[in-house]
Formats: sequence, C-alpha cells, structure tokens
Amino acid sequence: MIGAGLHEDALAHLVGVNAVREFIVGRDASGTKWTVSVRLGGPSSRLVPIRSRREAVRTWASLTTVGKFADHLGLKSFAVEL
Repeated sequence: MIGAGLHEDALAHLVGVNAVREFIVGRDASGTKWTVSVRLGGPSSRLVPIRSRREAVRTWASLTTVGKFADHLGLKSFAVEL
C-alpha cells in the first residue's frame, strides 16, 4: 500500500479516520504539474506520494484541480511548496 505510493481509495479511508498528519502539494519533476504527498507518522516520517490506479504518482494540471480533489476528500488544509 505505502511502498511506492498511497492509492486514492486508501487515502480517503485514512482521511476519514484522521490518520494523516499533513498534506504537501508540490511540483512534479518536470515542473509543469502538481503532486500531493502525505505524512502519516511523526514529524520526521517520510512523505508518501498519492498514486492513482494507472500512474505511479498522481498529477494535477493546476492548484485549482488539487483544491477540488482536497474538497472531495474533506481536507481542511494543505501546504504548498513552490
């Protein structure tokens, strides 16, 4: 589940039980799309990227679409790294 990334359906469950510590939004390697990573443990635990069923790392075209995804999950906040 967490080795290469966290699937969206598992993320929805973890959000529902308040198991996610923080959400970080950042640019992908190409610098043209956005990715979302989560921290599940303590402050020094690693960030786990969100993946879809088809992609190793899920990407979004804009911060607006990331915001819609966050609203759909019921997130209250996320941090953006530029």
